[in-house]
Amino acid sequence: MVKVALLLVCCGMSVTAAAETVVLHDVNLIDGRGGAPRMHTDVVIQDGHIASLQAASGQSIQGIVVNLSGRTVLPGLISNHSHLGLTDGKNAGGQYATTANILRQLRQYQAYGVTTVVSLGLNQQSFYDLAPKIHSGELQGADMFGADRGFGVADGAPPDAMGITEAQVYRPKTIDEARAEVRETASRHPSFVKIWVDDFHGQMPQKLSPPMYRAIIKEAHAQGLRVAAHVYYLADAKQLVADGVDVLAHGVRDVAVDQEFIAAVKARHVWYIPTLGLDESAYLFAEHPELASQPFLVHALQPALAEQLADPAWRANILSNTKKLAADKSSLDMNEKNVKMLYDAGVQIGFGTDSGATPLRIAGFAEHRELELLVTAGLTPLQAIGTATKNAAALLKLDDRGIVAPGKWADLLVVEGDPSQQISDINRIVSVWRHGKQVAGSLDRRTDQ
Repeated sequence: MVKVALLLVCCGMSVTAAAETVVLHDVNLIDGRGGAPRMHTDVVIQDGHIASLQAASGQSIQGIVVNLSGRTVLPGLISNHSHLGLTDGKNAGGQYATTANILRQLRQYQAYGVTTVVSLGLNQQSFYDLAPKIHSGELQGADMFGADRGFGVADGAPPDAMGITEAQVYRPKTIDEARAEVRETASRHPSFVKIWVDDFHGQMPQKLSPPMYRAIIKEAHAQGLRVAAHVYYLADAKQLVADGVDVLAHGVRDVAVDQEFIAAVKARHVWYIPTLGLDESAYLFAEHPELASQPFLVHALQPALAEQLADPAWRANILSNTKKLAADKSSLDMNEKNVKMLYDAGVQIGFGTDSGATPLRIAGFAEHRELELLVTAGLTPLQAIGTATKNAAALLKLDDRGIVAPGKWADLLVVEGDPSQQISDINRIVSVWRHGKQVAGSLDRRTDQ
């Protein structure tokens, strides 16, 4: 039975009774579809879903009422490209794929308003053990989807220097072996198959060959699975699109995309995830040490990583590698130019950051930084938000989230200010909701890094 109207203040409070009717009262609503905010709106939540959107009338409302006058509500962010259980503090490696560490990371994503995460490869059994409990809400954290282990090549990507174990990635030697491993992958029912097609600026002596990845793509499709590819070079991206890849999981960063590529991507309905922050993360904290003391980042830092970022010697070492620094900056610049061109041409742009792949790609923070970089690249704030909400859900073929509309899950981010005008306002988190429950408040209340 619906409760009698009760007025509560969001800041400092928590609403956990999803079975009750909850009303987020008098909000400015960015629904994720790309339109201007809908002012003075009541978002009515029942059984974890959006029940209705109504003009805030000021009359008595039946249910638990959360007064959010002047705040903005938008869909929870969705990352199409992240990783779980690869990092802990300033270290990375397969040994960190523990239940406790993955749950810690999922709670961190959630605290930053990222309510759905795709762990795009390098997943172990711990991922499959946790996924159904996260889907059901038995355990708290961002919802999780994945790409199983993925396929690389010996002496190539993904690099052994990441601490990758044999249980995390397939490195087939023959096409028959690759096909068999795709079938084994399919038995675990992941959302994607991941392939790495890159030589890391020429540092890796081998790269997954076209005949090998062509066979993987064909077998994956035969098993009903889509394929996401790690890429860097335009030539590889063109070949992968021609061979049927479904998702380009990074932006093209060596040269400008051309009309031939744009036409092929559009004709084959390939999704493109730029991951702008990937290259920037390598030097961002060395160039801007002040970030490490800003509250928005502080609450994402484990002690060991915070200590590293504060170390002048570490920063000096990063900045002294001028060749790598120039390459990373050039890659970011090209990535930004390409995503703007592709977006304007009508290519399907998804959202991701490769967060969690290295300690410097920090869960939650990276997604907010990615939105800022998309705006720097030339997208409007609303367009950037749309890639991280509606588009990201569409890439996953999830029609139950990504926009704020009746019938959708009430996965919501509440912020101060107006991110449609100033994208940095999305950092001013008031609360986060998943399936109609408030699961996080402002970041200054977070204590579980």
